[in-house]
Amino acid sequence: MKIISWNVNGIRAAQRKGLLGFLAEQAPDILSVQETKAHKEQLDDELLEPPGYRTIWMSAERKGYSGVASFVRDEPRSVDVLGVPEFDIEGRVQILEYPDFTLVNAYFPNSGEQCARVDYKVAFCDALMARCNELRAAGRNVVICGDYNVAHKPIDLREPEKNEGNAGYLAEEREWMDRFVAAGYVDTFRMFNRDPGHYTWWSYRFRARQRDIGWRIDYFCVNEEFRQCVTASTILKDVMGSDHCPIVLTIA
Repeated sequence: MKIISWNVNGIRAAQRKGLLGFLAEQAPDILSVQETKAHKEQLDDELLEPPGYRTIWMSAERKGYSGVASFVRDEPRSVDVLGVPEFDIEGRVQILEYPDFTLVNAYFPNSGEQCARVDYKVAFCDALMARCNELRAAGRNVVICGDYNVAHKPIDLREPEKNEGNAGYLAEEREWMDRFVAAGYVDTFRMFNRDPGHYTWWSYRFRARQRDIGWRIDYFCVNEEFRQCVTASTILKDVMGSDHCPIVLTIA
């Protein structure tokens, strides 16, 4: 089974830049996208009903902001949200239940200018982990994909020293990732690759992508019990269309 996650930074812009061609070429079982910035009524049928897929949308109340969606070949048993109103109104989480695992498609908040939303961010992270823990306690395996908006370790960004104290590399954010891993969740990319220089997001400023000054802030994580089913976790660095690139998880 092949699952792709991608922060598209605007689903309508991504459509214009070839998203549906990418979907047809890659042919994943599931494509989960974040930061859609759209409501269903703003989208055309080509995007809502691409050949071979059903689409599932979770939009923010505020138009042009946040939002997640999934393109699925097989109908999930159920679709749910996080269940915390202050986060659900921003359209940040979609929970899709399948026979062998539950997929959590998440767009984690950015801590924002002058880190004004760091408390909101950490509260979201805690609520998400609590929900994942509940799923595991009920005997479910979980796959948590999306834009976490955190570079966990110095290896996960090109210039860690310069970014100490910046949103996405705050002590509070990295400490939460430490707690998440300690609670039994696995960063699947690091199962296969321990090298530096692998990024999923580049600023639009200063020619960052051309110079490969990036951050790895998009992840596929799974619960420890499910790691044996993960056969590959990769980054599609050369795919354009957003300031993020897609990431891919393959499970047996």
